[in-house]
Amino acid sequence: MVQSGYRNPAIFALDYTLVPDASFPVQIHETIRGYEHVLAVAGDAGNVCVAGDSAGALLILSLLLHLSGNQANGVPKPALALLISPWVTLVSTKHRNTSSDYLEVQHLHQYGLQFAGGRGEDSPLASPGSCTDMSWWKRSRPFAGIFVTYGEDEVLAEDIEDWVQTLRDAGVIVESKRERGGIHAWPVASLFLSSNRNERLGGLMTITEEIRKRVP
Repeated sequence: MVQSGYRNPAIFALDYTLVPDASFPVQIHETIRGYEHVLAVAGDAGNVCVAGDSAGALLILSLLLHLSGNQANGVPKPALALLISPWVTLVSTKHRNTSSDYLEVQHLHQYGLQFAGGRGEDSPLASPGSCTDMSWWKRSRPFAGIFVTYGEDEVLAEDIEDWVQTLRDAGVIVESKRERGGIHAWPVASLFLSSNRNERLGGLMTITEEIRKRVP
């Protein structure tokens, strides 16, 4: 972040409760409280970028829908949302096993149903991909936009691509980058799997550049 030009960047990482210790809506409430804490420290939502990978990115989408819903109580949206391989829909026929990805559809759906706890698998706040209200999505968009990065060869690729296109068709500006040959959460996975420094840091550099471009 410093290399991207920020003088005093700060990162807040939310340690949300995992299943089976808790299920929906516990994690959503924890995400909301974490965001409100960040706003109290930052003082200006225009300085805040919310980001997450996989299930963390799902919680970011849930947060955005919450902030633009009827229960937000005037809490402002962040400047930017940055999503790495978002788990858009908990259970979807668009999730497909690949020869490269370490995720597996059956286990993914099992975890998704555990997260929903038998109560929220069709709720937009638990499974944002189930939200078909495009006016809600338009209200939820941060003013600096949404940026999505995902792997070409990951289980979630088709669901992510269809969700991005659906929002674009409705007039919601979403930018995305598909990593050629990438697997799930490639900017993170590449830190451990790539063979040289440039490849290891390439995904993270792309992310910080997008933040810098959109949040001055």
